[in-house]
Amino acid sequence: MPSSPLSAPYKVTDEHRVHFRRDGFILLRNVLDAAAVERYRRPIMGVVEDVARTRDTQGRISDYSAMFTQVTNVWRLAEAAREFVFAERFARVAADLMGVKGVRLYHDQVLVKEPGGKPTPWHQDQYYWPLDTDNTVTMWMPLVDVEPKMGTMTFVPGSHRDTSFNRMEISDRSQRYFEELVRISGVVVPSFSLNAGDATFHAGWTLHSAHKNTSDRRREVMTVIYYADGARVVAPDNEHRKVDLDVFIPGRKPGEPADTDLNPLLYPTS
Repeated sequence: MPSSPLSAPYKVTDEHRVHFRRDGFILLRNVLDAAAVERYRRPIMGVVEDVARTRDTQGRISDYSAMFTQVTNVWRLAEAAREFVFAERFARVAADLMGVKGVRLYHDQVLVKEPGGKPTPWHQDQYYWPLDTDNTVTMWMPLVDVEPKMGTMTFVPGSHRDTSFNRMEISDRSQRYFEELVRISGVVVPSFSLNAGDATFHAGWTLHSAHKNTSDRRREVMTVIYYADGARVVAPDNEHRKVDLDVFIPGRKPGEPADTDLNPLLYPTS
């Protein structure tokens, strides 16, 4: 019996691992084939529409000043979304890139940038996460073909290893601060065109942003955030980490394992 496209292993090479650990991000092509992506895109986007209509708090929809619409934990709202988010294929890639034995789910996000959607400012995701490990990674997979003018991601190579940055929330302030650092450094910041089913993977401290959507098409993206199995909760040192602790690792206190029912082990599967 042939394996499911969501469980069949994706070949992660030594070159991929070196690239990811050096730069803090990598683009992998055809992580999921286009037909499978379309099969899951429809129910996932259906969840977004339902949450937008009902303002269902389980979905936790947010509007970041017209940058994008975000719905989190869609896996709790539709079985097809759960299959996608829990895919062993994706989780194994995350574990392989980080060089860890197992990974748990932090949360998922659907990120929709409408035509005219503003740029997403430079930021570092792990500013928000109350975890005691730097072994964290986000898979960013478009559900439709995308190009830079639609709001694809751009990254600062090696920024995940730089501890000199001020830690700050995503905002106009973070954009000004990091934009100036990037300008002074002269570093080349790549961005990509991706087909549906291609994916970027970036570390939690990797500095990244997204372009404005100047096209007439909606950018539809599914993300899944993973962290190394065995990670523990740290005392939140900002208000955003306090909120994330309550929402995504509920009931856990600093020093305790980050392993609630909302953080299942996705690889290896039991």
